[in-house]
Amino acid sequence: MPLERIRQDRTVQAVLGLLFGVAFGFLLQRGGVAEYGVIIGQLLLTDFTVAKVMLSAILVGMVGVHAMKAAGLVRLHVREGSVGSTVIGGLVFGVGFAVLGYCPGTAASAFGSGALDAAAGMAGIVIGAGIFARLYPALERSVLGRGKFPAETLPQLFGVSSWPVIAAVAAMIVGVLAALSMLGL
Repeated sequence: MPLERIRQDRTVQAVLGLLFGVAFGFLLQRGGVAEYGVIIGQLLLTDFTVAKVMLSAILVGMVGVHAMKAAGLVRLHVREGSVGSTVIGGLVFGVGFAVLGYCPGTAASAFGSGALDAAAGMAGIVIGAGIFARLYPALERSVLGRGKFPAETLPQLFGVSSWPVIAAVAAMIVGVLAALSMLGL
């Protein structure tokens, strides 16, 4: 199926989204990051499984998405950021993570494997998303647009192509992963 047809067909996009979501949840489960104890261990800095999985995913995703972009297979749609939206989003995410012990992805994965506490968390995520959608127009006018970032991406900020930034971030991630391994974490 040609890429342009996939981009225009909402049914195909929904099916692909569901399949990739199930695969993502499966991989989170297999990686051990959907287990409550592992997540709490990360928060207590005693188990770095979550950090290793997330850093590895960022590295693979960053290189993969930009390679697909360079090949003309994808188009990136970067949303303008601001201090207001980042602070609000970070606070909501942080409170939810602290109360539940899961992030949205790990909650969905844990829910899929039968964790009842994650089921309650998924209900809270849906309710919270509904409240946010209802409040969005007022939040957008008052808070979310405050302190707009000077650029949409780091390459734009530094005035360089994406690849030097990707190389620098990749080197940092590999360094952190190597350090965690050397320290036995």
